[in-house]
Amino acid sequence: MTTYLLRRLLFLVVTLFLAMAVLFLLLRLLPGDPANALLSLGASPQQIAAARARVGADQPVLVQFGTWIGQLVTLNLGTSYISDLPVGPEIISRLVVTVPLTLIAFVLAVIIAVPVGFIAAYRSGRWYGLALSALSQLGIAVPVFWIGVLLITAFALQLRVLPAGGFPRDDWADPLDAIRSLALPVITVAIVMSASITRYVRSAVLDVLGSDYLRTSRALGASFASAMWRHGLRNASVPVISILGIELATTFLGAVVVENVFALPGLGSMLLKAIAQHDYPDIQGILFVSTFAVLVIGFLADLSQRLVDPRLRESVSGNTLSGSRTRS
Repeated sequence: MTTYLLRRLLFLVVTLFLAMAVLFLLLRLLPGDPANALLSLGASPQQIAAARARVGADQPVLVQFGTWIGQLVTLNLGTSYISDLPVGPEIISRLVVTVPLTLIAFVLAVIIAVPVGFIAAYRSGRWYGLALSALSQLGIAVPVFWIGVLLITAFALQLRVLPAGGFPRDDWADPLDAIRSLALPVITVAIVMSASITRYVRSAVLDVLGSDYLRTSRALGASFASAMWRHGLRNASVPVISILGIELATTFLGAVVVENVFALPGLGSMLLKAIAQHDYPDIQGILFVSTFAVLVIGFLADLSQRLVDPRLRESVSGNTLSGSRTRS
């Protein structure tokens, strides 16, 4: 297991480096110059040259990339071209909104999706099982921003029980006020995410219900609940765990749309503003944090699968074991 962890961590570092290289180069291939963020219309050639020197755009791309990687190694995400403030602290202040939104919505979606997916599979031949499956398909098809608009119309404009958007200026100093501000965004994300997770839970449970080991356990006298708890739960959870990792990463990245709908000061709104202003340090910093978060989530999901399923742990050293048996 230790060898696997070291190999997986090395893979994570290499993947992060390659992703950052691709993102850095793609930004440089886009139309426009990074120095444009500092210039006004009608700038003189001398002003353009000074701006390019200030942001380092006058240097070769490989030199710029090496400088940026050197900053990342020291946990320095650079300085914004527009505000002239460090990017790292600004991202941390935005994560106070984005991370709670993502995690609360994810937990709520799992709480909804697991029992709904199980019922949809266990009662797949009944009308309500089919209805739950149809609703999950509908939830996936509906755009997340449209759900957000409907919730704002119903709960903020008509019932007036929740705010339509925004976030307290003092962040979480008043937890109740902050939770009320995140209520509609969380519900919006949870509806879409739970619909997607429900499909995978239903599929995993259907596989378990049709398995030989479950039928054998029932034939030996175990009740359905006991057979599912002892044999079905672990087998059904293995594919679902990987999907949960993907859904959590997708939700984190999808905060751009949700935060824009509800005017939340999170990473999403910061990224849109940085793109509009060609503020490359902000864009690169946000993409680095987002990519790192996605890779870490995938790593944790992969590790969780091996902790749940012993067959995956054995497969790590399977080649070594088979080789030793052949030699003997």
